[in-house]
Amino acid sequence: MAPIGDLLIVLLVILLFFLLLGAVGLYLLVKVGKKAAKKARKVSGRIASNVAAMGTGDAAETERMRLDLRREVSLTRQAVDGALHDGWGLGDLPQLVAEISMHAEQLDAQLARYAQERRVSAYVDHTALSRLREHHAKLTTSCARIRADLLNDQMAHSGGGIDEIQSRTDLEIEARRRTPDPLDQIDELYNRTMINRAHPDDPR
Repeated sequence: MAPIGDLLIVLLVILLFFLLLGAVGLYLLVKVGKKAAKKARKVSGRIASNVAAMGTGDAAETERMRLDLRREVSLTRQAVDGALHDGWGLGDLPQLVAEISMHAEQLDAQLARYAQERRVSAYVDHTALSRLREHHAKLTTSCARIRADLLNDQMAHSGGGIDEIQSRTDLEIEARRRTPDPLDQIDELYNRTMINRAHPDDPR
């Protein structure tokens, strides 16, 4: 009976192992599925925004403002991340960009709500649209100014390096030039003297 009991224990352990493996696989599958569904919703939302932005009217203009705002914030984040990666001292600029991103997300939600209302309602709130435009202009202008400042810094850094490279190039080329050999100069003077003696009337 003992061998049969041992065999049952081994089978139970193997079964438990496979059950555990299946549970882990199911958990990972659900987690990946949730991420995929979240990405799919985000992508479908962006596609819908792009399609809606191609139309006319206030709703389409609002969708274009959303796309423009996302692009400006994304470009500014990339510029700041690149500067941080290069080791630049940016002070409070990364924190400022994070705050701009937060306000941009809030404005994006407000623009989306306004666009949805404009698509289903014939009544227009011109005051709200005017304020949305104003907030959009302020955030996008702030993003553009940050990127311009970073670009000016980058050009200043690279300009100093380029000037240094030019100076080093001039020095290296000058150092590679062959210095005249004094013996060669003596030989040249001697040859000229001999030519002048052989042709005394030559104006050379």
